[in-house]
Parts: sequence; structure tokens; C-alpha cells
Amino acid sequence: LQILGNVSEFQRVVNVLQEGVDFDIDVNASVFETNIRVVGGLLSAHLLSKKAGVEVEVGWPCSGPLLRMAEEAARKLLPAFQTPTGMPYGTVNLLHGVNPGETPVTCTAGIGTFIVEFATLSHLTGDPVFEDVARKALKALWKNRSDIGLVGNHIDVLTAKWVAQDSGIGAGVDSYFEYLVKGAILLQDKELMSMFLEYNKAIKNYTKFDDWYLWVQMYKGTVSMPVFQSLEAYWPGLQSLIGDVDNAMRTFLNYYTVWKQFGGLPEFYNIPQGYTVDKREGYPLRPELIESAMYLYRATRDPTLLELGRDAVESIEKISKVDCGFATIKDLRDHRLDNRMESFFLAETVKYLYLLFDPDNFIHNDGSVFDVVLTPYGECVLNAGGYIFNTEAHPIDPAALHCCRKRKEEQWEVEDLMREFYSLKKNKKFTLKRAADHGEGESAKDPEDAPSEKGGETRNSKKSSHSLLSCPSQSFNSKLAVLGQVFLDNN
Repeated sequence: LQILGNVSEFQRVVNVLQEGVDFDIDVNASVFETNIRVVGGLLSAHLLSKKAGVEVEVGWPCSGPLLRMAEEAARKLLPAFQTPTGMPYGTVNLLHGVNPGETPVTCTAGIGTFIVEFATLSHLTGDPVFEDVARKALKALWKNRSDIGLVGNHIDVLTAKWVAQDSGIGAGVDSYFEYLVKGAILLQDKELMSMFLEYNKAIKNYTKFDDWYLWVQMYKGTVSMPVFQSLEAYWPGLQSLIGDVDNAMRTFLNYYTVWKQFGGLPEFYNIPQGYTVDKREGYPLRPELIESAMYLYRATRDPTLLELGRDAVESIEKISKVDCGFATIKDLRDHRLDNRMESFFLAETVKYLYLLFDPDNFIHNDGSVFDVVLTPYGECVLNAGGYIFNTEAHPIDPAALHCCRKRKEEQWEVEDLMREFYSLKKNKKFTLKRAADHGEGESAKDPEDAPSEKGGETRNSKKSSHSLLSCPSQSFNSKLAVLGQVFLDNN
């Protein structure tokens, strides 16, 4: 609905949510899944609601019913983070908090997949607690990596002892690496990116073999499972975000050969044998390979990536379509179906396919057009592009994170004086550099303030002739959308 722009249906869903959502229920919920699906979905819908034609309240995007619901849901997850290490439990009761008998063992991805949603929430609401707990969890994983720079699959959040010591880029670990990169781009955070780049070195040194990535023992680096998991297919897309396009394409083509062999990606694929793994022959219409194709196509325009998209559409239509939807493929060897359709098929797989074939979609905006909105804290640029997808494919507008800062009163006075001065100099061009502001409600370091403002210039709310590098009122760097080479470009 967000991407297709079905305004009436979007408004109906918003109304239903406002009337019927109650998080005060005696239910045990996955902290990870609730965050990426519920919190992430609400934040994304909140930020896209005005573009979708929904009438927003005064103060948006710093307020709104969907934002309040996202905050309420996220607060229900906070008790899970109250551990000696700062790493969260995997499950929390929405009414009572963490159950007394809850296992302290959590997968690595379940610990490191919060910074995108929680930092967005902190910046929009002004409450630093969400970003604080997400950062603390990330740093705890970093602190407990092995001497050779790898992390395992599951860890005890009370003692920080690794319970499962298999290290790889797939299930149980995947979105931890994804969020280091996406969190770094979203927040312009060099520390997060440096963490990922260090992990990337260790991954190349110990897990990479002929453009495949295997599973190894985290302390010794010895191969433990020579398999490819379908969840690992996100990796080429992640590589493209840091500008490592050549390696990304080589790995992608390996994965694509598996797709062509079966008409989908089996959950596990034995690399030496070139065949599926027993009891892991299914394909629940996962999005990861298509996600990578979408990112790589944006970076390379290689038509091979469109061929994958065509193959995916044809395979899904031919193999899995049923009267009431699209069914999970239980066994790729004979294409038997299961009686279920996973939610990520609609949330991610179809969305990434759509974006792969729609080069003019607003999500792909290069910053040449944008909207200027008035917030309680001044003018704000939105919808300029550079969207960051959370791991459930809900897009977050990075510019929105700069809309709700409470700035010092003195700065407002200085800016008013400068604007008045510029208005008298309409025939001359000036630039006003904004000082870094660590205003109330922000816990993270602000990125360096690259943009400046042209005084006396009237901006069109839809189009502008100047680059976002001189956008109106927030420190937002449009380079984050260019192959992800934000931190690799010495310029």
C-alpha cells in the first residue's frame, strides 16, 4: 500500500489501527519480530502517510497516531534489554515483562537488529532510551567477538558466553551485519561502519571460499558446515551498499545458479555436493536474492539482474500460485506445496520485485526532488531519497531523523537575524553553515553538518534546482544514497 499509493485503503488501515490496537495484552512476543514487523512497519507508515494522501496532524512527522503506536510497542520491548550485558532476551510478555523462566539464550541477529527502528524512534520522539539500548546491545556483541574477529550464532545474554559457536553470514546472524551497515548509513555513524568493515575482513579471511561463504568455528576458523543458506542471499545487496560491487556480483551469480537449478533457493544447499540438504529442501518464497538483485541493479544496471527478476516472477507464478494466494514450496525437488504463505512474501519479496522493475519509483529518488514541510522545530526536508529498508523491507526516510531536534533558543535567534540579513541581499549568494547541535533528546553523535542554506531563496515544495547538499534545515548528506560509499570516499 505504501509503494502503490492506494490512498483510501491506506487511510482505512490507519483508522482501524487507531481504533483497535492494544498492546496491554498477556502475550509472549518475539522481541526481534515485534521490532522489525510492528515497530518498523508503524514507523514507515507514519513517515509515508502524508505522501500517501493521509491527512496528518499538526506537528507531523514529530507526532502522529502511528508514531505513538510505534513508541508504545517499542516500550513493551524495553524490559527485555534489562540484563547485565545490555543484550536483550529473545521473548518478552507484553503485559508482565520478561517471564521468570525465560531462557537467556538469544541469537546474534535477535540482539543486533534494533538500531534502525529504535534510533528512528528516538530521533522522532526525542526520547534517547530506544537508541541507547540498541547501541548498548550492538557494542556488547562487538566486545564479545572472538580473537579472530568472528561472532557465533547464539549467546547467553546474562553471562555473555557463546552457546552456539558456528560463525557465518546466514540464519541467526544475518541482520546483525545488515544493521551495522544500514545503521551507519542512516545515522552517518563511522563507528558502526568501522565495526562492520572489521567483521568483513574476518569473514573474508575465514568463511569465504571461491565466492561462497561457509560456516566456521568462531574461535578457530575451521569449517563446520559447507552449506549455503537461502537467508545468506542478502549479502550481495549488503556488499553493494558499501561499494563492493564486483565481489557482490560474483557471489550473486553463484546464488543465481542455485535458483536456476531448482526454480527457487532451498533453505540449505550443500556446496560440495551441489544439492539440497535433507529436511531443508523447502522455499518459503524468501526475498533475499531478489533484494540483492534490486540493490545491485541500482548500482550496475546489469540486465542479468532483471533476468533473475523475470525468473522469480515466472517461478512463483508457475510453482506456488494457488486460488487464495501463493503457497510455500515444501520441497523444491518436486515442487510440492505447503499450506501456508509467509508474511514476508508480501512485505518483502513482492515489494523488491516491484522496485526492481520500477526504476522511476519515488523510493529510488536521487535527491533531485523533495518536499519541504514545516515542523515545530522549523522547516524540514523529506522524501528526498536514500531510503533505508529495515530487514522486513519497511522504508525509513533518513532525512526525517533531523526533523524533530530541539535546538537552542540562541541558535533560532541567530538564524532569524541571518535570514533577515540575507533577505536584503537577494542579488548575492551566501551560505550559512549550521553548527552541530546536540540538542535535548539526542543521545547519538550528530553527523557532521555538510549542508548549507542559500539565503533569500524561495523553494518549491516538490522540485528544486539545487542539490540536497545545500538542503534547508538539517544535516543530511545525499551521498548516503550513492552506492553506499559514504565512509569509503576520502573526498
